[in-house]
Amino acid sequence: MQKVLLVAAVLGSFGTTAWGGCGPASEACEIDEGSYHVTLPAGDIKGSIMFLHGFGGSGAGTLSNKVWVPDALDRGYAVIGPDGTQREGRNGRRWSFHPDWPQQRDDMAFLKAVRDDAATRFDLDTTEMALGGFSIGGSMTSYLACATPDAFKAYLPVGGGFWRPHPVSCAGPVRLLHTHGWTDTTVPLEGRVVRGEDRNDPDALIQGDIFYTVGLWRDVNQCLQLRADRFVTKGDFLRRSWIRCAEGSALEFAIFPGGHKVPQGWADMALDWFENL
Repeated sequence: MQKVLLVAAVLGSFGTTAWGGCGPASEACEIDEGSYHVTLPAGDIKGSIMFLHGFGGSGAGTLSNKVWVPDALDRGYAVIGPDGTQREGRNGRRWSFHPDWPQQRDDMAFLKAVRDDAATRFDLDTTEMALGGFSIGGSMTSYLACATPDAFKAYLPVGGGFWRPHPVSCAGPVRLLHTHGWTDTTVPLEGRVVRGEDRNDPDALIQGDIFYTVGLWRDVNQCLQLRADRFVTKGDFLRRSWIRCAEGSALEFAIFPGGHKVPQGWADMALDWFENL
């Protein structure tokens, strides 16, 4: 059976789990660049999800998520939670996602190494992989998608995208589903001044505009129209899809009523989308 690897940031370990970690308990899998955690479903593995944790999180915390991980495991997907780099003098981990900022580690290279190592250890198909993440994990996902769109089959950022200054171009078309909370005030759709007096402060650190982000993906995917081609207004998500775009690409934007979180139902929506690519 063909296997699918989706790379994500908040994943969990439950009753449908056959194996968690690289040892008898929940030990991390160690590679030269860092570490990651994994949980396999009971029975046949249909695919996998690697999902990047948010700021201050960890790969182990990813595996303990109880909102959407059980859904992924029940559908036969393995869940992979890479570890970001440790914050100096503080608990929790972070990602070096913005190409113009100091890099603690080449996280793009690290995530590709996790992909390859997990494929070898757990017999996963590297040609069927998607990368996802939450908050700055979503930002890391977006920047990797922009820089190396062919590294994974698809990308699934949640509640995180580009930061200012926005990128103005990307390497090529992508398959990407961006999910965001309508009332998110931590990473608002319009962005937020995280450090500095206001957005006019030359030293301000400012999140990006998600609407700009979606517009850039439309350009990258060479979509013929600005407006979406397909709309879904039933269910827990309001969804907009662009269909008439570059061959092999896919772009969808999903909004839900809540705030800064991975919402209930996300795994089923994302996996349905992925399986129908």
